[in-house]
Amino acid sequence: MRTHIDHDNGPGSAGAPCLARNPARTTCRVAGRGAVTNPAVRFDTRITAPFDDGWDTLGQEVGAPDLETLPRLETSVIPDTTRSAISWNNSPDIGFDRAVNPYRGCEHGCIYCFARPTHAYLGYSPGLDFETKLVFKPEVAELLEKELRKPGYVPRTLALGSNTDPYQPIERTLTLTRSVLEVLDRFNHPVGVVTKSAGVLRDLDILTSMAQRNLVRVHLSITTLDPRLARVMEPRAATPARRLQAIARLAEARVPVGVLVAPMIPALNDAEMERIMQAAAAAGARHAGYILLRLPLELRQMFEDWLHTHFPDRGRHVLSLIRQSRGGELNDPRFHHRMSGQGAYADILRQRFAKAASRFGYDETDRHLDCTRFALPEAAPLEACQMSLF
Repeated sequence: MRTHIDHDNGPGSAGAPCLARNPARTTCRVAGRGAVTNPAVRFDTRITAPFDDGWDTLGQEVGAPDLETLPRLETSVIPDTTRSAISWNNSPDIGFDRAVNPYRGCEHGCIYCFARPTHAYLGYSPGLDFETKLVFKPEVAELLEKELRKPGYVPRTLALGSNTDPYQPIERTLTLTRSVLEVLDRFNHPVGVVTKSAGVLRDLDILTSMAQRNLVRVHLSITTLDPRLARVMEPRAATPARRLQAIARLAEARVPVGVLVAPMIPALNDAEMERIMQAAAAAGARHAGYILLRLPLELRQMFEDWLHTHFPDRGRHVLSLIRQSRGGELNDPRFHHRMSGQGAYADILRQRFAKAASRFGYDETDRHLDCTRFALPEAAPLEACQMSLF
């Protein structure tokens, strides 16, 4: 089953012939979308290359076409038949070992998203496919409850939104993230939420209740305070102003809230680090973090193509600073290096963050959520009846 949901979350959803997987990296601008390419899936054994037979059929794909002439490109929503809800990791440089992601792919369309390459595991391109072909887990809440009830399960903080945003536009329709929070609330299970959507305020009732038991912390990701830059980098995410408003509402409701100044992109948004942290602190954020831009796998070339399309005046400089921070490459996947980089530029960024965190009163104490409250609630009547058969 495939359904189509068109979210009017920006200037419109337009498609282009470049949506076909194209190893030649033909670029095109698509209204309301982030990527300017749709690279081939790295696991495919066959790829398709564009060919102009003399009729100029590729003309509208080259350069910057008139957006008004491009056909609409709807968002496809595809059910996921995965029989598990929790994904586990043993990475030594992140603060959680488990996560739930109700959605794969993300309609926000952030060009810098490190999760884009994961779409290739589903047979889709990390480019425009990532933001237009969304996979959802319809039974995520039921699956999560089963896993929490397994004998020997030991609770630790679970990350919600570690890969793709749990409050992306389709959550308004499918409400899967809310169903996950309802399960965690009943089990008294701690959760950390990361989003760049003001849609998190819809679940303020659950978050407030969990906060009273020290079971939740929310972080809003803010990359820029410039709405024009935000529109280009993350076309369907909430505006920077709405994210600050969300921080204020969460803080007012006494939900522990922080800001992620992430990612910091050299010579593009890095000059805003202190201003973002100041604005977020004024809104009520008490915790902060940052990440230097990561460009794994296909994202390296995708970001370079996007950069030269939208910022041709500074593309070389941006890429040069990234390489200076990544040992001469565009990406460094090593643990304890991938998030912050190394070298002079990375050191200065690290010092700037530490100074700003101190100046604006951010709490650097690692306050753990409460895992001792975890308890199995009574099973639903039907489930109890079924279990009695065994």
